[in-house]
Amino acid sequence: MERIDVKSMSFTELQKEFEGLGFPPYRAGQVFHWLHQGAESFQEMTNLSKSLRLQLAERYEIACAQAVRKLVSVDGTVKYLFRMNDGELVESVLMRYHHGISICISTQVGCKMNCSFCATGRSGFSRNLLPSEMLAQIQSAQRDEGVRVSNVVLMGMGEPLDNYENVLRFLRLVSCPEGMNIGMRHISLSTCGLVDQIYRLAEEKLPLTLSVSLHAPNDAIRNQTMPVNRRWNVEALLKACRHYAKQTGRRISFEYAMIRGVNDSDGCARELVGRLRGMPAHVNLIPVNDVTGTGYQKSRVERQRAFAAILEAAGCTATVRRTLGSDIEASCGQLRRKHEGGDGYEG
Repeated sequence: MERIDVKSMSFTELQKEFEGLGFPPYRAGQVFHWLHQGAESFQEMTNLSKSLRLQLAERYEIACAQAVRKLVSVDGTVKYLFRMNDGELVESVLMRYHHGISICISTQVGCKMNCSFCATGRSGFSRNLLPSEMLAQIQSAQRDEGVRVSNVVLMGMGEPLDNYENVLRFLRLVSCPEGMNIGMRHISLSTCGLVDQIYRLAEEKLPLTLSVSLHAPNDAIRNQTMPVNRRWNVEALLKACRHYAKQTGRRISFEYAMIRGVNDSDGCARELVGRLRGMPAHVNLIPVNDVTGTGYQKSRVERQRAFAAILEAAGCTATVRRTLGSDIEASCGQLRRKHEGGDGYEG
C-alpha cells in the first residue's frame, strides 16, 4: 500500500483521519504538533507508544528535506540544496535581516516558464512540490541553523501559481496556529504573471504580499526575456494586478531585474512609471544574476540609482535590492545545475 502524505493534511483532516481509525481525539493533536515541529520520523514522537509509532509508519510517509549541500556566505546567508524523499533536488536560501530570519523556498522541481535570465528554467521541469515538502524546507533550515524563521518567500525554484492547489494548502498549513503559525503578512508569493491564477488568488483575499516579476515596461522587451508574456501581455498582467490590489487592499511588489542595455534606460523608467501610475505598488530593482549562457550583465550601480531616482521623483516607491549571498550563488537554480553537472553560474 502506498503510504499517505500525512504532513500535507490540515489539523481537521488529521482529526477525521484518526477518528476513522479509532484513535483517541488527542492523538491527532500530538502527531500534528510533532509534524510541524519538524519531526522526520514517527520514532521521534516519544509521547506515542512504540506499537502506535510502528502502525503510523506503515500507513503514513513524512516528507523530509535532506541537505546534501550547504553554502554559507560571509554575510550570514545560507544556501541549501535539499534532497526530497524521492531523490529530487531543490534549493532554499536562509537570509538574516535586522527584522528577523527569512527563507526563500522552492515550490516546484525545476520550472516551466523559461525566463531567459533564470538558472532554474535551464534545467527543465520535473514535478510540483507537495505542501509537506515546502514545509520541510523551512523546518530543515530551522533545525540546521538553530533559528526560528519569521518570514517566508515563495520565490525559489518554480512558479508558485503553476502549482496553485499545493501552494494554497501550504499557505494555510504554515500559517495555522496549531502549526508553525507564520502569519500571512509575513509571507510573500512571487509570480512571473499567470494572469488567470492572479484573479483566482485575489478571491482568496489572503493578506500576503504578491510579488510580480515584471522585469520590463513593455511587451517588446518582456517578450524577449519572459515567454509567459506572449500569453498574457503587460497590459493584461497589470489589469489583473489592479484587480488584486482592489480585492485584497494589499500593495503589489513588482520585481524588476536590472539588465545592462536591455531594460535599464531612463526611457524604460519613465514608461514604467506610466504603467504603474495610480496602483498601490512598490518596485524592487534587482541587479540581474550572472548566469552562464545568457549574455546578460547587471546594470551599473550608477544606472541603478538613476533608474530608481526617476521612479521616486514620479511618486513611485522603489528600492535597489541589497544583494545577499552573492559569493555562494544564492540565486535559485544555480547550485542544483552545478551539482548535476550543468553550467549553472558564473562565480
